Amino acid sequence: MSRNTLSVLVQDQPGVLARVASLFSRRGFNIESLAVGPTEVPNISRMTIVVNVEDLPLEQVTKQLNKLINVLKIVELEPDQSVQREIMLVKVKADLETRSHILETVQLFRAKVVDVAHDAVTIEATGAHEKLSALLKVLEPYGIRELVQSGMVAMGRGSRSISDRTVRSADKSA
Repeated sequence: MSRNTLSVLVQDQPGVLARVASLFSRRGFNIESLAVGPTEVPNISRMTIVVNVEDLPLEQVTKQLNKLINVLKIVELEPDQSVQREIMLVKVKADLETRSHILETVQLFRAKVVDVAHDAVTIEATGAHEKLSALLKVLEPYGIRELVQSGMVAMGRGSRSISDRTVRSADKSA
């Protein structure tokens, strides 16, 4: 199974997210991660969609996405040519005996403690999916009380931007 990351520029309008997600669903793709947020251009949002693909060609879905009127541009981001990050908050049981070990682990993974209670520590970690999974594996023996993890956000490396020409042409047609 291959993991693919799509960066999709869309017009910021009601219903766009639902139409994009339903397109993946209708084609039998399971979205592993979906993050949506504003871009540097007003009224344009960026969706970062991570989907696992087995036998089904991803090209079929990208062609269908391009037909949606609110979709401006789609780029498949290769892991080695893009910056990809997730954020995670994890609340871990921590008593006097285990707190120092947990704090050492936090430093080792370049995470940070964002809340401390007498019986728990809340940790914020940012990084690639693999890094966050490794941190969770190390913290599991202490007891994870609560966990929340964002979807992946990603953009291509270097000075080029996928929104350069696309956004200007979308502004002219509006």
